[in-house]
Amino acid sequence: MPLTVGCPRCAAPVAPTEAGYVCVEHGEITPLWRPRTVAYEDFAEHLQTTPGCPTYLPWPLSPGWSIADFAGVAAPGAPARATMTCTSGTSALDGPVDVIVVAEEPGTGLGSRLAGLDAPDPGADVGVGPALVRVRIDRQVVPLWSVSVSDTAGEWDRSVLAGEAAGRWLWLIVRPASAMLLLRDDWILRDASGDGPHLVELPFGGPAPTW
Repeated sequence: MPLTVGCPRCAAPVAPTEAGYVCVEHGEITPLWRPRTVAYEDFAEHLQTTPGCPTYLPWPLSPGWSIADFAGVAAPGAPARATMTCTSGTSALDGPVDVIVVAEEPGTGLGSRLAGLDAPDPGADVGVGPALVRVRIDRQVVPLWSVSVSDTAGEWDRSVLAGEAAGRWLWLIVRPASAMLLLRDDWILRDASGDGPHLVELPFGGPAPTW
């Protein structure tokens, strides 16, 4: 199933041109690629479309959790600018939970869109004071700070964290907001782009988040 094309910063229509893709709201863009369905074959196509940028998943996936959505921002023949995954499951206290992970080059705006923010980057909240939580990527410990969403319509339905990993913004967007308590300092993120055949064992499906 081919991936569909869109704008990384908004839901407005995009159109192909000789130079690339143009969004009616943001002009020339690096296109966002999303699947129509969420399955192993679609995820394999996503990884082929997003070379050079890690696709992070919480690892290991908890029992009953699945990959519910993913996307990438990339121009054909060029390294990807961003990737996104959403894993979904339930917790005893929060009910249905989504954990969205975005890795992106500065200025891309995908993380901000999913967080409900207007600016393309997380802003001055990152790096101020002690980190709220730390996650591990391979041997690296990545500190993450809370990003305020108090001025957005989704103030109460999500918690947003951001930091820097390997020169890219790393976003964690957790819905509902209370489910942020699931995040612990021993959380591990794994780059799925190097997993190859092992990906076939991952569970796919479930309701994708609205964005």
